[in-house]
Parts: sequence; C-alpha cells; structure tokens
Amino acid sequence: MNYKETLYFIAKCLTISLEDKNRELVEKQLKSNSVDWDAVVKLSTSNYVFPALYCNLKRVGFLHYLPQDLISSMEYITNLNEDRNKKIINQAKELNYLLLENNINPIFLKGTANLLAGIYQNIAERMVGDIDFILSKEDYTKAIDILREFGYSEVEKYKYYRPEEIHYRRLQKDNNIAAIEIHKAFMDIKKYNKEFSYNSVEKDIQSISGFSVLSNSDKLKLTIISNQINDNGFCYKSIPLRNAYDVFLLSKKTNAKVAVNELKNLSHPLNCFLAACYEVFNKVDSLEYKVNTETRSYLKIFNKQFFKVKATKNKHKLIRIYLFFKIRLKIIFRSIIYKEYSIWVFKRLTDFSWYKKKLINFKNSIFK
Repeated sequence: MNYKETLYFIAKCLTISLEDKNRELVEKQLKSNSVDWDAVVKLSTSNYVFPALYCNLKRVGFLHYLPQDLISSMEYITNLNEDRNKKIINQAKELNYLLLENNINPIFLKGTANLLAGIYQNIAERMVGDIDFILSKEDYTKAIDILREFGYSEVEKYKYYRPEEIHYRRLQKDNNIAAIEIHKAFMDIKKYNKEFSYNSVEKDIQSISGFSVLSNSDKLKLTIISNQINDNGFCYKSIPLRNAYDVFLLSKKTNAKVAVNELKNLSHPLNCFLAACYEVFNKVDSLEYKVNTETRSYLKIFNKQFFKVKATKNKHKLIRIYLFFKIRLKIIFRSIIYKEYSIWVFKRLTDFSWYKKKLINFKNSIFK
C-alpha cells in the first residue's frame, strides 16, 4: 500500500460505524489480506487516530481480520487513552467549577469540548493534548489570576515571555494530567477574527451537563480553522485525520456545507478542507461541499501530492522557509508598533542561549 492507499483505507475505517458502503468496502479489503498493517499503524499513530481506528473496527466486529499482536497493541493504547481522557474530563470539571464559582464562564474548545459534548461513541477514541477554553476579554486576566492562585504555573519557565496573542502561555498544575490554554481569540489574523470570535460564538453556545461548549456548527468551523489557519494546513494542502474525523462526526450533527459557507473571509479555506474530507472519506453525503473553481483547484493540488512525493516534499520545505520568515517579519512589525513586543524582542536579541536553540530548531525544520 502506498501513502494514498493507506490514508484512504484508514479514513474509510473511521466511518464504518456510520457508513454502510464504507463498511462493505473495508471488509472486502480486509478479507483480501491486502492491508499493509505496518503502514496503517505508522500513519494512524502520526495522525493521532490509532484508538479511533481500533474502536471503529471493534464496533463492527472486524477485529478478527487483524493480526493478534496488533489487536493487543491497539487495545493497550486505547485503554491508556481512555484512562487519560477520564482524567482530562475530571480536570475540566474542576476548572469549570472553579471559574463558575468566580462568575467566569469558560467555553471549552477542541478535543476536550468534543469529549464533554459526547460526539464520540467511546471517549477512548479521541487523543487530546491540552485543555483549551476561551473567555471574554473582561474575564481573561481575572481567570489567569484565579488559576495561578489555584496552583497553575508555566509549563516552560523562562526569564521573559513572548506577549500572548490568541492564548495565554500554557499552564500546568502538579498531579494534573493536562496543560491548559486560556484563549482570548481563535486566530491571530484580524480579518478572520472579526467574523469568528468570542462575541460571534457566544450567542450560540451549548450547555451540556453544566459545561459550555460551542454549537455543533461552530465546533465544526473551529476544527477546520485549527488546521487550515492556525497550523497552516491551507498552505500545505494537508489533511490531518484527527481533525478530519472530528469534522466527519460533527457533520452528522450539523449541516457542514452550510456551516463553512456562513463565513465570508474564511469560507474558502474551510470549504476546501471540507472538499478534501469528502474525497478522503469516500464521498460521504454529510460532507458535501460547495463546488467551485477554487475547490477544484485545491483538490487538483491535493491529489497531485500523492503521486509527486519528492516534488511535494521539496515544495513543503519552501513553504516552511516562507512561513519562517513571514513570522519573523510579523514580529519585527509588531515590535515597532507595540511596546511589549519591542521589550521582548530586545531581551531575545541579547540572549545568546536563544540564538543557539533557534538555530538548531531552524535546521531541524528546514531540513527534516
């Protein structure tokens, strides 16, 4: 199996609990003994969907097609992830109670919000990193002070810190499983933040078991935004399966096509991601997208990457270089405009240990 065959196989497997046509196709391939399980494990783990793959195969009774040692490994990892997610949910409950007691209403985001909202048939499916939540501008600083008093402190401790942009620096508390990210915005691009912000989503938030989470439509938008905008997925024309799987599940709860086209400036990158999901998940009805010249062009490049692997790697290197210098120019611009940035930049430029660290990171990023 080449990369594309492996990606599409895993993607179809992630839908077999809900899509009969994909269940039949997957079973047919499993019966043919044509699956390269080493490739499947490597790609599903790098895309953080290994437990979700196991849960879907188990739900439809397909595990007997897998090698026994693989089943044991998948079960072990999934159980570990389930235990972790239970602890994350308990930590979220503690955070929620603490902030509500201080008249602050956190809106939980991303993986933690999806766990709290129950979009997965099994909480073990989702691999979660940090606990993310967004607050109003009025509550933002107050919440940070409260959490510090409660025992939260920086994950990475420095003598000075970069001025926060969309979220405060990551905080952690002893004996807690996850770090937290306190957001005041969803993106660091003003034209996008005007149409998708705390104020725009607040009116539609859901209350589930005492937790505030985004509406299903806004959850779907943010899932795509996290990749396409914040992680520069739109530049790379990539499709991380963890984000794609969340979009698939959310498309069963809201009209995905309508959701992504409700926005003006963001509709193009979001619609393109939805188009890629439609292709990879084998034309699932709930993932239908707005077909236009832009999406056709996007899919053409997206599909070409699978056949021109070497050219794609070289292109991605150039994109990484471009993004590296783009970010640095933005920092220089902000240091001219904002005092806190100029102070931070001065401290960085006089810190020789920082030069050494960044040089190593730059080489790893460009030449990996």
